Amino acid sequence: MYGAGVQLRYRYRVYPTPGQQDMLVRSFGCARVVFNDALRARQDAYAAGAKISDTAVQKQVVTDAKKTPQREWLAEVASVVLVQACQDARRAYRNWFDSLSGKRKGRRVGAPRFRSRKDTRQSIRLTRNGFGIRDNGKLYIAKVGELKVAWSRELPSEPSSVTVVKDSAGRYFASFVVETTDVPLPECDAEVGIDLGLTTFAVLSDGKVIESPRFFRQAERRLRKAQQNLSRKAKGSRNRAKARTRAAKAHARVADARKDWAHKQSTAIVRENQAVYVEDLCVVGLARTRLAKSVHDAGWGMFTRLLEEKAARYGRVFQRVDRWFPSSRLCSVCGVSDGPKPLSVRVWTCQGCGVVHDRDLNAARNILAAGRAERRNACGETVSLSA
Repeated sequence: MYGAGVQLRYRYRVYPTPGQQDMLVRSFGCARVVFNDALRARQDAYAAGAKISDTAVQKQVVTDAKKTPQREWLAEVASVVLVQACQDARRAYRNWFDSLSGKRKGRRVGAPRFRSRKDTRQSIRLTRNGFGIRDNGKLYIAKVGELKVAWSRELPSEPSSVTVVKDSAGRYFASFVVETTDVPLPECDAEVGIDLGLTTFAVLSDGKVIESPRFFRQAERRLRKAQQNLSRKAKGSRNRAKARTRAAKAHARVADARKDWAHKQSTAIVRENQAVYVEDLCVVGLARTRLAKSVHDAGWGMFTRLLEEKAARYGRVFQRVDRWFPSSRLCSVCGVSDGPKPLSVRVWTCQGCGVVHDRDLNAARNILAAGRAERRNACGETVSLSA
């Protein structure tokens, strides 16, 4: 249903001063301790066969804990940070149980784990009573102060919460949750099937070829040098910490470039086509093969996820075609199956009708036909390659 409100995240880079960084690090640590204490309280109650309410957990790990010598330093940070950490533990525990019982659909959620001070990503979450956007464009965080923000775009509405994140490269971000209204794009007649690959990133059924940018491969030499430099530093030394940050920044540049590219490509495809069909590849399985490095570099999972999200947001159709569908074996003209082919075969001739096929373009056209057939009949009608 379009026109309904949806929640989106808008992320911006923030630049805290050294003093604000110290306060944020303290907030990250307190939030981590409260999260772990709340998780332990729930585990102990579950092991004892007892029930414990959300209010009781919060009272135990926040309100009462502040009064003890072991946890009195929790009062140094904003209470909203501690309360939200407690809520995060509750949500993690509930998501795990819902996943086990089948109430939560999608990928299975594992048991919540305790957070470590050595985690490369640290964060705190605040609701409306813990932050505000000032007239001077700065972001106010309770007990931290006003942070300088690089506003790359305007927020569409008032944010309901913000998550302040420090990533492995030492960069700080503010991620706002805002509610906005879906505005579907004008309808068009074009539909497209997409065959994803490694030699070329994607071939579309209309003949368009998207070359693979290979961000990791291009930066591999620089990344290897950064990792070697890190391995030579003494463990626990300041030089090792600096080298770790430099290596993380190098990897972050690659990841950022890949994500930006995927956003641009997925937006263009969704804007130009009313329906998008993609093969449901088992990315996790392929990542365990000898092609793992190339599979991770391609970023298929992120690309298809962005396609799905943008199609839903802008009123387009997105559908995954079964991964066992023989898109590379079938002739897209006559439908004859020509048997399996090694990856080295890029062009082949159909034994049924004599048409010469480009392997990837033929597969993309078959994916388009299969996707259309699945849309017409969710129960599964015979795929007509001429449809």
